[in-house]
Amino acid sequence: MNLARHSISATNPVNLIDARFDADFQIFTISTPEGFAVYRAWPLDLVRKRELSGGTLQFVVPCHTSSLLFLVGGGPSPLYPPNKVILWDDAIGSEVAELEFRERVRGIACRRGWLAVSLRRRVVVFTVAEQVTRYKEWDTCDNPRGILAIATGAYSTLLAIAGRQMGHVQLIHLPPCSPPVPKGPPPPPTPRKQNPRSAKSSISMIAAHTSDLTTLTVPPSGRLLATTSSRGTLIRIWDTHTGKLIRELRRGTNKADIYGIAFRPDETEICAWSNNGTVHVFAVTGSESSNRQSSLSVLTTYIPHPKYFDSEWSYAQYRIPTQSSHIYLSSTSSRARPADLPDEDRCVVGWVSVPNDDPQRPPEYQLIALTYGGGWYRLALPGALASRAASPSPSSSPGPTSHNVPKSGSRPRPASVSSSTSRASKGKEKERKEGKEGITCILEEFRRFGRWDGWT
Repeated sequence: MNLARHSISATNPVNLIDARFDADFQIFTISTPEGFAVYRAWPLDLVRKRELSGGTLQFVVPCHTSSLLFLVGGGPSPLYPPNKVILWDDAIGSEVAELEFRERVRGIACRRGWLAVSLRRRVVVFTVAEQVTRYKEWDTCDNPRGILAIATGAYSTLLAIAGRQMGHVQLIHLPPCSPPVPKGPPPPPTPRKQNPRSAKSSISMIAAHTSDLTTLTVPPSGRLLATTSSRGTLIRIWDTHTGKLIRELRRGTNKADIYGIAFRPDETEICAWSNNGTVHVFAVTGSESSNRQSSLSVLTTYIPHPKYFDSEWSYAQYRIPTQSSHIYLSSTSSRARPADLPDEDRCVVGWVSVPNDDPQRPPEYQLIALTYGGGWYRLALPGALASRAASPSPSSSPGPTSHNVPKSGSRPRPASVSSSTSRASKGKEKERKEGKEGITCILEEFRRFGRWDGWT
């Protein structure tokens, strides 16, 4: 008897084409075969969804929390030609302008009043006001990923793009970014703070890696730059004014495709995520870093040693659970994953500020991880948990209301199973190995978005 292959899943996941946060991690956008949607990052809430007929979008880029979105066609059946950027005003639900190029658009970065479009070998910058005006363009090396980054803070100027040589980063200073228009009565005028190091004295090129760049990330201030290469083992943090290497962080020893880096808003930590489905958290500032190092690093001042033993490893990590178990009935022994199933391990991560129960303590920074299978994870860092335990709030409150919460490194339970909040196992810290295992971030809340919000 011949049995055709079938997949049986406890849930019917949404298939995301793309997901990305705005510059301040307040909202995120997703594109699906049905259209696109805008969500509040935390607490998770659907702001608006647009069902589009006739095609799909490759990505939807939000411009802060304004109603302006930048759309690029792509996916199985592109709604717009892939060589166009559509300016979409979500307040009126229609296109307001379009930019057409002679080749496919690879990437986009934006801030208030500015738009940078990455093509295969050049980056074109536009000013966005009542009219969209071409500002300038720069040549780059072969850049199929379309990587670029722009500082989005008030009075920030930095635009980071791939250099003309492989592994180099070109630093460009645009006119300062204006602050957002305040709501309500205008505040009293305050003198503008001048940067003691002007853009003219800053460097314009950083030789970051010897192999192809895979990600470029800058915080809103533009003071720092994080780079990764195709090897996927090291993350380098640079001072954009001096070009000095501040820190070299090791993601792992095996080659991986690093999908992205995100700076904590106060620029003291970063998180990184890759195709391995693991989110790593590193400390960036401070002479006594909390990052882990090899136990042999104490001997490095006395004997010659490989550079590997000086490596700084993530002090915390979280493994994104794989998709719900799928059962395949087939006449062959092949266990290949069907092509139409979403990649649950693929994710994008951002930082949010969560208030504490104790009003005397400052808000706590946590991570939000979005998977391409429609999973929303809110993760607490180990240090914050220790502080929470040391200073318990006088008014105790029940744990977070989560449903169908998967444990880190395990598979989610079916929807019919009662939900529970995941906590790190007691023996996890004993199992830590030098450069291999870190303290596991704690899953505070897990929710679904996409099809569970009414998508067809």
